[in-house]
Amino acid sequence: MGHTQPKTGTDVNGAMKSLHNASSESTGKPPPTVLVVADEVLVRMAVSDYLRECGYNVVETSDAREAIEVMTSDVMVDIAFSDIAMPGSLDGFGLAQWIRRERPDIKVVLTAGVARSAKAAGELCEDGPMLAKPYDHADLERRIRALLASGDKS
Repeated sequence: MGHTQPKTGTDVNGAMKSLHNASSESTGKPPPTVLVVADEVLVRMAVSDYLRECGYNVVETSDAREAIEVMTSDVMVDIAFSDIAMPGSLDGFGLAQWIRRERPDIKVVLTAGVARSAKAAGELCEDGPMLAKPYDHADLERRIRALLASGDKS
């Protein structure tokens, strides 16, 4: 198993520096926390590792049930990034609906490999924050940064 590298042209150091400058040192706040929900372990690990390199706190779960357990605990979550197709009684759509109803302070980004699912996810999320597979990790990080900036909690 090789280590997943960001695609050519991805400026990880720049992303880390801008996030660091915008978070803990200048405001005294901890870095934002991203909840990554994906049943495919290698995908989840690659995305989570990349987001950590960008300076985010990351919590990983393999399904919606585990994600809800995290969001109902004392863990502060700013963004939930979830695959739509997941095993169990609740898929990514159901998780996004739960978040909207129970934790509207958490922003949602969904991803899907099927165009029809991608369109429906865009309609469910604020400002259509949906990524179609395959997605570039840098695109995900930019989407997260934009969502955090749009709902800056002071």
